[in-house]
Amino acid sequence: MDRADFVHLVRLSEHASADDSSGYRRGVAAFAALGYLWVIACLALAVGIIVWVVASMGQGRFNFTRGWLLLFALGLLWATLRALWVRFDEPEGVQLAREDAPALFEALDRIRQKIDGPPVHHVYLDSEFNASIRQLPRFGLFGGAVNYLSVGLPLLMALDKRRLLSVLAHEYGHLRGNHGKLSAWIYRTRLSWLKLDASLQNDEGVMALASQAFFRWYFPRFAAKTFALARQDEYEADRISARLLGPGVTAAALTEIAVKSTWYADAFWSGHWARAAREPLPAGPFSAMETQLGAPVTPDLAREALRSALRRVSDVDDTHPVLRDRLEALDEKAVLPAWSAKSALELLADKAKWIAYFDGEWRRAHASDWKQHHAYLARVRERVVALAASRGRNNADEMVEWADCERRINAAADVRGRYERALQITPDHSGALRGLAQTLPPRDRTARLAVLERLHAASAASRWWAAKDAVELLEDPDAGPHDEPALKLWRERAKAAEAAEQRAWEEITSTPFFSQIARHDLSEFELGELRADLVRCSPISRAWLVRKNLREFPWRRAYVLFVELPGLPDEERWNLCRQLEQTLNLPGAVLVLWAGHSPTLAEIERQAFGPVWMRTAG
Repeated sequence: MDRADFVHLVRLSEHASADDSSGYRRGVAAFAALGYLWVIACLALAVGIIVWVVASMGQGRFNFTRGWLLLFALGLLWATLRALWVRFDEPEGVQLAREDAPALFEALDRIRQKIDGPPVHHVYLDSEFNASIRQLPRFGLFGGAVNYLSVGLPLLMALDKRRLLSVLAHEYGHLRGNHGKLSAWIYRTRLSWLKLDASLQNDEGVMALASQAFFRWYFPRFAAKTFALARQDEYEADRISARLLGPGVTAAALTEIAVKSTWYADAFWSGHWARAAREPLPAGPFSAMETQLGAPVTPDLAREALRSALRRVSDVDDTHPVLRDRLEALDEKAVLPAWSAKSALELLADKAKWIAYFDGEWRRAHASDWKQHHAYLARVRERVVALAASRGRNNADEMVEWADCERRINAAADVRGRYERALQITPDHSGALRGLAQTLPPRDRTARLAVLERLHAASAASRWWAAKDAVELLEDPDAGPHDEPALKLWRERAKAAEAAEQRAWEEITSTPFFSQIARHDLSEFELGELRADLVRCSPISRAWLVRKNLREFPWRRAYVLFVELPGLPDEERWNLCRQLEQTLNLPGAVLVLWAGHSPTLAEIERQAFGPVWMRTAG
């Protein structure tokens, strides 16, 4: 099923849910039951064939054909029993006992009593900026469920107790009532099918091929038909949280998480890894994180993070509604809240113990990566020294490289003069114009727009970036008074550039993986930036990068990145690849693919010119 068909089915499910919610839910349950019928039918067929063949053997009528039928039926029976007994891994993290967090368990008990929900059987503490609750099948498709709650240590640091409890109430809300039971059953069923599909992918028998064909037809339709149910469930969980803690607390928690998660992803981790420039041994991040997550976010960053979150639009890639839609559903305004004054770490009996534990775990897991990054930053520092020594002879490219390297070591370095000197040497140097635009303060709107105007005129490859940056600048009320003519002009430019970007993206994604490719053209600095990003993405073990030569846009730098992601299910691999496409530091559009069935690892190793990065052993 292609994306257009999937989107169409999602929209149909949304309309059906809006027109007749009860009828829609019955339809979802019936379609979910179809998967179970497949398993039951296969089981009945296998048992029937085995009984018939065994009976014929007792009558002395066994022959070659019946022998093959018996082998087929035994294979079918084995595959079916595997489907009935799918095993799941427990969540990552450390399982908490009641004595580890008595206040947390007492809060969960109170939430359970208020919403009359099922028990949370296991509570885990992990290192993610998140909280989640999962129901995993106890005995496979037809077994009961075990409820797992995972709470991230960074989330406990970021929110006060009431806001953290509103998040937990939201998660618990997924398990409530009859509607919650249906959603949870659908969720468990989907997990079971995904797990079974993964277990059958390496099988080559007739049953495996038939199951794979069924799953290829069933999974996309199942996901599309249940999409509206999953999104409704998110809104209902928010309403439960608001009923227990108050809509103001729920809205404040949602907004504070949106702002602080942006800071956490964009600022904290880049700053932490920058410590490798001066510290050869890995530093534990959680000690510093406690102080920084508990502090108010700087006003400029907070306003920009909130504006960015509010610009997002709900789509079919995620069943979670965006922040704007969730606040509107709660009838709350989208404003910056008063920041949490005291963290929810008080819910743990011994917070220092857990901060030290996760610091130690992080240092052990990233010892090799840190050493690798330390060596890379040392080379960057050496390059800065060499470029500084030849400052009187540097050309524009070298001036830009000098500035970029200094920013890599220290994001706050004052390198504006380097970019300005490069523009004196080469007035339309796109790298210098882009770097200068990034270093000019946003409130110096006139100067920054002038630089973006020059960049838009000088570099076709940079038009989309320049237009996007200009629109964001003109939409920022803190950067100056509203300028409707300029905003209209830059929006038109952004629309035209976006259309060109879309055509380029369609060529990247529609052509075969290994056609129109060449070795990557990254500079040492650009390659170092990519490797720094890959180091921080722990699931990746190896990566290959090739340049994609576009026929319609031969001047456009575009890439395909192949990554090896051992141990992840395909759904998580897909989500991670989409995330990398949005966050990697590359000078052009990038399509990220994982080594799996298509393309295979052997194809990548044969055609992608060798890995550009690999994770070394700890």
